[in-house]
Amino acid sequence: MASAARKLDLIDVAPRFTQADADALNARFGGVDTLTMLRALFAEGILGRTAVVSSFGTESAVLLHLVAEADRTVPVIFVDTLKMFPETLAYRDTLIERLGIENSWVVTPHPAAIAAKDESGLRWSYDPDGCCAIRKVEPLARAKAGLDSWISGRKAFQSVTRQNLPRFEIEDGRLKLNPLGDWTKADLDTWFAAYDLPRHPLEAEGYLSVGCQPCTSKVLPGEDPRAGRWRGWEKVECGIHAPDGEGEDEANLPVF
Repeated sequence: MASAARKLDLIDVAPRFTQADADALNARFGGVDTLTMLRALFAEGILGRTAVVSSFGTESAVLLHLVAEADRTVPVIFVDTLKMFPETLAYRDTLIERLGIENSWVVTPHPAAIAAKDESGLRWSYDPDGCCAIRKVEPLARAKAGLDSWISGRKAFQSVTRQNLPRFEIEDGRLKLNPLGDWTKADLDTWFAAYDLPRHPLEAEGYLSVGCQPCTSKVLPGEDPRAGRWRGWEKVECGIHAPDGEGEDEANLPVF
């Protein structure tokens, strides 16, 4: 008697999420408040393997508070570029403890990449794009390699390059969630006050958007909140958020 045909073990290489999925989620959660949305997403396992990516900047506490309220076990990824302000590193520790976040990751640049491409530590001064690629984009790509989705803290009001952000979008086959995309500065300030969330210590000094220390400056009255990032360069993003929903091609990133 012939044996039954054996089912082959195949590796599913198709993207976990498609644009149709993002469209459906945008429709389902349109008008739903952010905390209710996050609770539903986590409880139903809709996001698959997911994590929050946080810079622990001046507005980060709001998203982290919302995520912690919904599920404190959701991982929080911080890319330490080794060029951060000491105040940011201290603020990260403060928020992790204050919010009771149970699963925090720190990812850093690969030592071989630094040795090969930024041995002097001054690449930021003549090639900020290259510096970001080594110190932020590649480390984050490694951290996201095992994820089906990730959660961003982007807001539309932050700059003209971030207008019309959808809550859900597709990037490199992953679902990318922007829970605060339609929040205003007033909304954030109200949330900070309502829950007595600690502020980044540099905000009071005029740093409205905080990134790496060498490439961050104070914002002058009337300027775009992100005007202090890469001042003097035609650069508005570090590279982890690509325009028009097109992410970095991770297959082309250097591997060390």
